[in-house]
Amino acid sequence: MRQARGDIMSVNGNQRVDLEVVANLIPPQSRVLDVGSGDGSLLELLQDTKQVDGRGLELSQRGVNECVARGLSVIQGDADKDLEFYPDKGFDFVVLSQTLQATRNPKLVLDELLRIGNRAIVSFPNFGHWRVRLSLFVKGRMPVTSDLPYSWYDTPNIHFCTIRDFVNLCEELGATVEKATALDANGQKIGLSMPWWFWNFFGQQAVFLLKR
Repeated sequence: MRQARGDIMSVNGNQRVDLEVVANLIPPQSRVLDVGSGDGSLLELLQDTKQVDGRGLELSQRGVNECVARGLSVIQGDADKDLEFYPDKGFDFVVLSQTLQATRNPKLVLDELLRIGNRAIVSFPNFGHWRVRLSLFVKGRMPVTSDLPYSWYDTPNIHFCTIRDFVNLCEELGATVEKATALDANGQKIGLSMPWWFWNFFGQQAVFLLKR
């Protein structure tokens, strides 16, 4: 559903909540690079509701095929290796949605996002969420949740982080947090007035808008 200012209040019952949050951060007609495009859900959402000039980079051939089938401009590539080939400030926004934890060098990847885009948007599952902590404390096992659905031995996620960890990384890279949103287990936004430790404990996932 398109609002007067391009805001996306709802799409459908299956829409990932973090994608709506990401899309609401991007103005219409922006130049967007979606790193880790997956099946193309975000790019399709942005093109349909914001008429963006969208491009994508996806590691899996299956994902690329799904994106192309949707009519999206997505190529196969590795965020850990191929971002260096993109020019400085070549896009208004570079998005990394639920992919940071699957990269081999998250610090390098985030640094490249900030170089390529005027702004970077990053969303990720929060490993500091209370359910994750409780699972480790009570069961002594790596948690399996809706945001972390894989078992430890077959997960593509190799660098888990907490919201606090990510904020510290942004500080190391000299990135300014322009906006940030934490979402609880029900997909509801946590109040902006809450301190970082509260976000870190109750936020199941987070979305950050960054600028260098």
